[in-house]
Amino acid sequence: MIRSLKIIVVLFVSAYILSACGNSSFKEEIKLTKKSAEAAFKEKSEKPNQKLKEAEFYLPFGYEIKEKSANNIILKNGSKTYILFFNPKEDLKSDIVYKATQNQHKKIDVDEIFKSSKKLGYLIVEKLDDDMSEVTVGVGGAKLTTETKTGSMANETKAMMQIVNSVKIIKR
Repeated sequence: MIRSLKIIVVLFVSAYILSACGNSSFKEEIKLTKKSAEAAFKEKSEKPNQKLKEAEFYLPFGYEIKEKSANNIILKNGSKTYILFFNPKEDLKSDIVYKATQNQHKKIDVDEIFKSSKKLGYLIVEKLDDDMSEVTVGVGGAKLTTETKTGSMANETKAMMQIVNSVKIIKR
């Protein structure tokens, strides 16, 4: 009886420790997300592998275009949905889309700007609940938004920044 009680206690303690290690805290994930977004922003942009009438851009493996309109493209990667928006009148240094995105949120938990001599990038995160956040990354007149689990934000942000960093508007 005492032996089985010890085994049960050990199992509960182990489960508690493993669950605590498995769920990264929001603050820790934000630090990783900021680093990931900034690193992807600073990287040389990927060569576009998608060409539309209005723009061309890079999509990582697994991403696909589901719908498109003049300035919005709905992307899918598995069950996740992303909205790619671009304003063809804005260049890579523009902060117009960034400021408009700020104004769309009631409570911003992360608001980071990345700058280089040629472009302006940003990361905006709004925590939706304990395990979900809305993440928006942008470069100049292009932005990409999705909802993601807190533990996936850093990985999501890297791919998202690669996409917006590669957007090239086709001038007509």
